[in-house]
Amino acid sequence: MASLLLIFIAASVVNNVVLSQFLGLCPFLGVSTDVKTAAGMGGAVVFVITIASAVTGAIYTLILGPNKLDYLNTIVFIVVIAALVQFVEMFLKKNVPALYRSLGVYLPLITTNCAVLGAALNIVQYKYNVLQGVIYGAGVSVGFLIAIVIMAGIREKIQFNDFPEPFRGTASVLVTAGLMAIAFFGFSGMIGR
Repeated sequence: MASLLLIFIAASVVNNVVLSQFLGLCPFLGVSTDVKTAAGMGGAVVFVITIASAVTGAIYTLILGPNKLDYLNTIVFIVVIAALVQFVEMFLKKNVPALYRSLGVYLPLITTNCAVLGAALNIVQYKYNVLQGVIYGAGVSVGFLIAIVIMAGIREKIQFNDFPEPFRGTASVLVTAGLMAIAFFGFSGMIGR
């Protein structure tokens, strides 16, 4: 039980997928303009990564690994992720149309979000069993949610600040992301991987 908690904490905070591994930057920078939209995107990513971790872990453990088909990992994992994103997209379009519209083009981009594929491939690389893989995937996705919501909150607060011209817009967002990455780097002494 303690090792599962360590896997979750390491994946969500210490080795944060966005701020430590620099995966999933496109939605992180693009959708983090307001907290509500960022939380919706983070929730969609939590669902996709957690379920994808379970499905891809089971596929690898039961089919690809025993049959020495490791070279198919990437393509099989992308197909699984694409199917899950389609499910999320249909669900949001039907049940939460306002969130669906606010996420716009970034929702289908979860399919190509390298954080989702990175989590699935890391599970294989770290040789996690299916339960450990699901915990790792949940940790990765919660780490993404934490990062995108914090970024959105900061962007909402600094939106109307008077910055010098070179630091307005994208520059202020990148500086903020860099400072967040430095802050999260402070957790690296807690748990190593």
